[in-house]
Amino acid sequence: MLFGKIDYINLAPFHIFLKQNIKSSQFKQSIEYKKSFPSNLNKKFKARKIDAAFISSIESKRGNFKALDAGIVAKKEIKSVLVKRGDFKADSHSATSNALARVLDIKGEVIIGDKALKLYCQNPELYLDLADEWYKKYKQPFVFARFCTNKHHRFYKKLIRKFLKSKIKIPQYILHKYAKKSNIACEDIRAYLKLVSYNIDSKSKKSLKLFLKESR
Repeated sequence: MLFGKIDYINLAPFHIFLKQNIKSSQFKQSIEYKKSFPSNLNKKFKARKIDAAFISSIESKRGNFKALDAGIVAKKEIKSVLVKRGDFKADSHSATSNALARVLDIKGEVIIGDKALKLYCQNPELYLDLADEWYKKYKQPFVFARFCTNKHHRFYKKLIRKFLKSKIKIPQYILHKYAKKSNIACEDIRAYLKLVSYNIDSKSKKSLKLFLKESR
């Protein structure tokens, strides 16, 4: 089984969960081998080079695959999907964030991921948080990605169900590892992860449907 890993802080709890619950060393090796940024994983998933991954929301409606009720959800703000005011400049790593900026008619440079979180923690007044702007306009959460499968759907469905019921505690040494890699303080990472939800509930589904409609 080949799982595509997005190596961002927002999915740290899921990756820790996998290490704690997957016994196969081959599966664990494949996770590290197939890790990449969102837009590249979208392409690999569509080409069926990986069996499962968190796929950009805007791409998750297309193709012959199954989507589970798990993803990357911002209830309000998110701090890692930003726009710096100015001329529009897309972030090549995320189709969903670029589309969200267009839907909200916000012009500027789109920045995502750990880089965006670092910039926000340094100078929050310089950036617009796209999830927060969506919430202000629609009073709904925003779904940035959905967990989708090409193969082994039953296995992943069971795994995701268990993950959503789990309370994952990030070990201190892993937290420090992320902090060192991203140059973001441990307390900022802890605060950030509290903003991220992985459960796509009925309200999130409604919001996702609205976004997909507006982004056509």
